[in-house]
Amino acid sequence: MRKGTFMELCDSLSLALKRMNTKMRAALTVEKQVTIALWKLATPDSYRSVGNQFGVGKSTVGAAVMQVAHTIKDLLISRVVTLGNVQVIVDGFAAMGFPNCGGAIDGTHIPILAPEHQASEYINRKGYFSIVLQALVDHKGRFTNINVGWSGKVHDARIFRNSGLFQKLQEGTLFPDQKITVGDVEMPIVILGDLAYPLMPWLMKPYTGSLDSSQ
Repeated sequence: MRKGTFMELCDSLSLALKRMNTKMRAALTVEKQVTIALWKLATPDSYRSVGNQFGVGKSTVGAAVMQVAHTIKDLLISRVVTLGNVQVIVDGFAAMGFPNCGGAIDGTHIPILAPEHQASEYINRKGYFSIVLQALVDHKGRFTNINVGWSGKVHDARIFRNSGLFQKLQEGTLFPDQKITVGDVEMPIVILGDLAYPLMPWLMKPYTGSLDSSQ
């Protein structure tokens, strides 16, 4: 992360993260809280190891990680993960060869340490413990919608059907009502998904097997 980006992040979070000194100890600065959180999120180090790195206790590391993460979620996610200009996205996908497309969707598994009492629920099909991040991206690969927290055992299609994104697409409220005609079919703005996702009027997925000319 560049220094300018780091300072901008700290400035954006400062009001929510600023702490008062007490008679017992000096409060962690906003910069140190953010540094600790970024280090922990970016590395596999334990809380104790991160604490040793920054001269604080492991409970302080845990508190900093949670506070910074929650503050980023509350204050910044809606500014960063946003749909933006739909026409620019549609034009971008059209230039890549797919017309009237508003995004591409997929899920990715984030490795975790297994919860003690529900470990089996978090084993994914690849055999490790994870939670799932579902993301819709634009033509440049930038996140425009996310859903995170389902256990690794849950199928992508189930996560999708239970997401706010599915509801918006089903109700027709995510994209403007902008249709093109392909052959004799009116096609709305669609998103693209792999074989794990259901074929819908607004979600295109690949054919399976060998294709004939009409397909």
